[in-house]
Amino acid sequence: MSIDIDIVSCISERFNALRDAEKKVAKLVMDDLDSCANASITQLAERAGVSEATITRFAKAVGCKNVRDLKIKLAQSLAVGQRFIYEPVDNSGAQGIYESIKQSMDLNRKLLNEDDIRTAVEWLHNARQIIAIGMGGGSTMIAQEFQNRVFRLGYAVTSYCDGLQVRMVASTADANDVILIMSVTGYTPTIVETAELAKHYGVKVIAITVVDSPLAELSDLVLPITTKETDFIYKPSASRYAMLAMVDVLAMELAVSHKRRSRDRLRRLKLALDAHRGGIDRQPLGD
Repeated sequence: MSIDIDIVSCISERFNALRDAEKKVAKLVMDDLDSCANASITQLAERAGVSEATITRFAKAVGCKNVRDLKIKLAQSLAVGQRFIYEPVDNSGAQGIYESIKQSMDLNRKLLNEDDIRTAVEWLHNARQIIAIGMGGGSTMIAQEFQNRVFRLGYAVTSYCDGLQVRMVASTADANDVILIMSVTGYTPTIVETAELAKHYGVKVIAITVVDSPLAELSDLVLPITTKETDFIYKPSASRYAMLAMVDVLAMELAVSHKRRSRDRLRRLKLALDAHRGGIDRQPLGD
């Protein structure tokens, strides 16, 4: 299996070890990745003021097989987007974080479909077990939060984030179970393969993800979210708040649709927590 390396990082890290002529090539490449990725070896040599042999030596010095391999890796670096190569600018500061969250919530609120929510709640309530799956940063956290929100209502729910484990779980589940998958992109191969495996065994798959993604196409029911990322790469993605809001919606609807059962369990939980930690009446349950 080939591994894609970040050639820009390799050039930066190895710069001090390069020969003087090779450093000229490095500076040329770092200043203008776009044109260097499309230039011939002769053009690169002329622009850097070095020989063609130096261009070849430079390519090997930064971990490439040859000049062609160097140009391929430069093109791959460009493909991720200019904002990850050149310094992005954003002057919104800390207030910008809150504004991004607000915009994300307003955007995703419009996507709520009450009929789909009711269907999801019905499936989850009648499931023998609920399997919550999320992989990566925010999705893993949200899957665990779903388990935290729902177990207290008396449901058999477990969250998973390990790549091999989710495949094992999907292959041993059956038509009495429901899998709830969280994925901001809906493209992660392991997530998509897990949904496909679960469907093979007749397991209902609910996805909290973007529409028109591979995961959405495989799922029996999609609870859609949308993302609106900025060019300022240092700002955390607000998309996880959309998934978290959807989890809260599902948890509340599950609780409200079976109020007596939910109230009994929540009262028992409150009693156990107050006996352990004390505190005022309005403290959250377990947060």
